[in-house]
Amino acid sequence: MTTSTSAQADTGSASSTMPAQPVPDADERGDRGSAWLIVAGREIVVRLTDRNFIVSTLVTVALLAGSFGLQAALAGGASSARVVVAGPGALDVVAAAVRLANQRKAPVDLIVSGGADATAVDAAVRDESADLGLVHDGTAWKLVSRQAPDIGLAALVREGVQQQTLISNATAAGTTVAALTAGSQVDERLLAPEEDQGTKYAVSFAFALLFYLASLLFGMTIASSVVEEKQSRVVEILVSSVSVRQLLLGKVAGNTVLAMLQMVLFVGIGLVGVSVTDYRTILPSLAAASGWFLVFFLAGFVALACLWAAAGSLATRNEDLQSTTPALTTVLVTTMFVGLVGQGTVQVVASYVPIVSTIAMPQRLFAGTASWWEPVLSLAITCSVAFGAVVLGERLYSRSLLQTQRKLSVREALRLAK
Repeated sequence: MTTSTSAQADTGSASSTMPAQPVPDADERGDRGSAWLIVAGREIVVRLTDRNFIVSTLVTVALLAGSFGLQAALAGGASSARVVVAGPGALDVVAAAVRLANQRKAPVDLIVSGGADATAVDAAVRDESADLGLVHDGTAWKLVSRQAPDIGLAALVREGVQQQTLISNATAAGTTVAALTAGSQVDERLLAPEEDQGTKYAVSFAFALLFYLASLLFGMTIASSVVEEKQSRVVEILVSSVSVRQLLLGKVAGNTVLAMLQMVLFVGIGLVGVSVTDYRTILPSLAAASGWFLVFFLAGFVALACLWAAAGSLATRNEDLQSTTPALTTVLVTTMFVGLVGQGTVQVVASYVPIVSTIAMPQRLFAGTASWWEPVLSLAITCSVAFGAVVLGERLYSRSLLQTQRKLSVREALRLAK
């Protein structure tokens, strides 16, 4: 929450001398169970009217949409090549090259036209009415181009020549290509098969980066908001009508709603973007992993949000956050590091460690190395630890919120009477 400068000026001089007031009981305030909704609503409104929040969200959306749009344009824009041919079997060769391009989903569209002879082919290529020429004089094939031809296009045409020649020779010999090539196939048996490490790393990086940035940015916002309320003594006015527990619940709920909406937006854009690229084949497994990522993110974020609020309540000014938040930032950095580099047994173990499992378990689900029951068990463990973190955060927050004389340590806060 933010407060006006005048409020800070009026109360700042008294913050170091005014003793902390005891938190009134809920009965004394006539506290109502729905008060946290008002606090949550205010948190949401403040964030949605914050220019930095809006700009950063829009910039992220634009970058995501732009990157996927560029990939779709590059993948979907097939290059057009004009090929002029002359001689027996030349058209069949180009037709074979087209089939090869379609089988490999090569981004090339061949426009074929026939020439009267080799001279006409040379003339068409020279005046640039054709990009490539193919001439067959009955015994040999010749590829004609003004300069060095496109490597991919030339390779397709050469393979078409080989394929069509093999068919012609087999027919002349009274046999078939299948008979001639029988027994020539080479099957592979990988003793240590490698998966698509590039795609796996990209997915891991996306999950790790999203969780790290959302947890850090929203967490620091919560902590800073608590400190500002303590500095301006607005918190003493708030707790006179709203219980500390309701105030904490509202802050956590409001920021959790915004974080989840933002995360759903980013993940949704990512899935839609993947669906229009050459990686659309991984969409089913990626969608399932993303769904679990959102569920784990919700559980982990709620736990961390309470601890961020507690870290803010231990401080009396923003500078104090440098000494009350390192434990939380260390957890986030460790989570991101393990999520990016953890492999094998390390990744399996990490998928059951709360907070780290937010990244590790979706990775395993995407790779197909986790059974159906594993994310359920991991989520249950995460929720149990999250409940403990919420209880600890609420206890620290309620005991230190009105202590404005100096920064408190965790041990000192726990020793205070509620």
